[in-house]
Formats: sequence, C-alpha cells, structure tokens
Amino acid sequence: MTLTLETLSDRPVSRRRLELVERKGLGHPDTVCDSLVEAVSVALNRMYLDRLGAIAHYNIDKALLVAGQCAKTFGSGSMSRPLQLYVGDRATYEVGGARLPVEETAREAVERWVGAHLPGVRASRDLQMRFVLAPGSEELRRIYSQQDPEIASNDTCGASGYAPLTATEEMVLAVERFLNSPEFKVLFPDTGQDVKVLGVREDERLALTVAMPLSCLHIASEAAYFRRKDEILHALETRFRSAPLKTDWRLNCLDRAGLGLAGVYLTLTGTSAEDADSGQVGRGNRVNGLIAFSRPTGGEAAAGKNPVAHAGKVYSVLSHRLARLILARCPELLEVYVHLAARIGEPVDRPWTGVQVILPPGMVLGDVEEPLRGVVDAEIARMREFRSELIRGEHPVC
Repeated sequence: MTLTLETLSDRPVSRRRLELVERKGLGHPDTVCDSLVEAVSVALNRMYLDRLGAIAHYNIDKALLVAGQCAKTFGSGSMSRPLQLYVGDRATYEVGGARLPVEETAREAVERWVGAHLPGVRASRDLQMRFVLAPGSEELRRIYSQQDPEIASNDTCGASGYAPLTATEEMVLAVERFLNSPEFKVLFPDTGQDVKVLGVREDERLALTVAMPLSCLHIASEAAYFRRKDEILHALETRFRSAPLKTDWRLNCLDRAGLGLAGVYLTLTGTSAEDADSGQVGRGNRVNGLIAFSRPTGGEAAAGKNPVAHAGKVYSVLSHRLARLILARCPELLEVYVHLAARIGEPVDRPWTGVQVILPPGMVLGDVEEPLRGVVDAEIARMREFRSELIRGEHPVC
C-alpha cells in the first residue's frame, strides 16, 4: 500500500458562501432501487456462505424500477398497473453440478425489504420482478475460486470520502430521517415514504425544499390536504427550531390551491414509483446518504456490488469511514478527504491511498502525520474484517 498525504489551501465547505446538498429519501424510486439490490446482495452473501462456505462471483448493481400506473382521488385510489423491477447482471447459479437458489433468494429479499419499508406497496401484487442474470466471465469467476488471502480487485476504480459533515449536510440528512421516522409516522400516518430534501445555503441562510406526498386514502378533500400540509410544516419548524442556520421551509412546491387533484401531491403507495417516476441504481445518494455538490465523488454505485472483490463498493464505504476516523483522532483538522483506488487484478487489501487535509492556522502537516498514518495503517490492516461487515450488511450504502 502507498499513502500520499497533502494539505489543501481551500476554504472549508462550511465557510464558503454557497452550498447545495440533496437527499433522496427512503421511498424515492432511486433509493428504493439501491436499497433493493443491496438487500439482494446481503441475502446472496448469506446463501452462498451457507451453501458453499464462501461467496461466489456475482454483481447485482444493474437494476431499473419502472413506474406503474394508478388512479387517485380524495379518499380512495387503486393500482391499474404494477411497478416492475428489472435486475440484470451476473450471479453464480451452479457449483459442482449443484443448483443454487439465486432467484428465489433474490425474490425473498425484495419482498422482505418492501414489506418492512414500503407498507403501501403489496409486494406480491403491486410489484413485479424480473431477474435477468447469467454467469460471469471465466476470468472474473477465477478471482473467487482462488484461495489466496489477498483477493484481487475485479475492477479498476476508485472512491472518495470526507469528514466532517457541514451543518447543511447534517440538516438535510436529519430532515429526511425525521420525516421517515416511526415517531413522525405515528403522528402523520397519512404521509408517504418518498421524501426528497434539497438544501441551498447562502451564507447563514438555508432554503430547505421538501417533497413528500400525502395519502389519497386519508385525505378527504383539497381543504384537508392544505390543512395537513400546514401541520407538517409546523412540525418541521418546531423540531428544527434550534438549527444553527436560519431556515426557510417549503413543502411540495408544485401545489396550487383551487385546482383540485391537479394541484396537490397525493400518493396511493407512498412512493412516486406508483405512477410518476422510475428509479435506477446509482442515480441517488452516495454511501453517506447525501448528494453534496461541493464534495468530490466517483462514478461507482456501491449498492448491489460484491463486497469481496469489488473495490468500488469496498472503497466507497471505507473512504468515508477513514475520513471520520482520522477526524476523530485529529479533531483539530478542518476537513479530511480520503481517496482510494486499485487496478483490476491488484489486491483489494492494498489500495493506493491519498489523504488531503485542511489545517487550521498555525498547524503544519507534520503535526498530524504520525497519528494520521496510524489510523490508515490500522484500518487497512483490518480490511478482511471490514469486508466481513459489508458482507453482513452492517454499513449503509445509500
């Protein structure tokens, strides 16, 4: 492993005048897609370990959630065409002449996730699944059959992570998590899971725009919709009244009173994938749950990738973890950026590693170089344990 250290002269993001941050929440079609393929990935890990004692070659990171069709009115609604989930990539179906239950495992994982997180979607009726999977190339399958403890990367790729989060980033995350929390849903059971939050900060002012549908089954009229909308805005203002930024709240900005159904954001299932918006893996949040316009990022979609040998998945999560650990060890640093990369065929456990830091006035890189290197060395040394955590699904990827 090589480690390159560098100081940056940039102004920290939190001290810049402008900042844009977005989060696509739990029920957003892109997040649903990411979550479903990751659920399938974790289930396949478990199945392969149970059947083979090792994880075979697969990647389940190519998926499309096609929007369905439904009819909605105040007080009622019905599905006329189900959502459709297409998953296509590679998986190991057979080893030593013995068939492995790949599609059965995948279907069960999807149904479990939908049942746990999208109560308005009936997995057996409102969602159709099609898995278009085939064995991978012999060259890539060989990586998983080798007994060498230094697993070779099955791709040439890299990833970047950072710490700390800015007040804007923390706010965007907190708002979506609050709106999809059990606490909020008990008080507002008529709200959907498809929450999207965009924060635009200018100096100390934060404009927060939230999109969240209300259930057509619970909203009896246009007047009831706008009353409930006011109550939701009040709940947000109350919950976040101690936020460090002066916040301007907006909810469902396309709404127009007097237009009836055409002027309100209603849902039957809780997600706009019911009739408005399709979803795709990799179009949503990064592994820390955010789309932060001022931060470095990569093109890798971590969800659904094999955590044994796909450096894109391993490094996407590990880079953010390393940045947080470095900041915890050296809290005086203003910002930390971690970059990890590997060529195909190189050991996943020995990435090229770059760390960039923004130092406070009066500090030089030598003041933190030793503890910084210690954090990186310790985490790289436990890479196999970290990959096991990924295999068990212990680190979120969206």
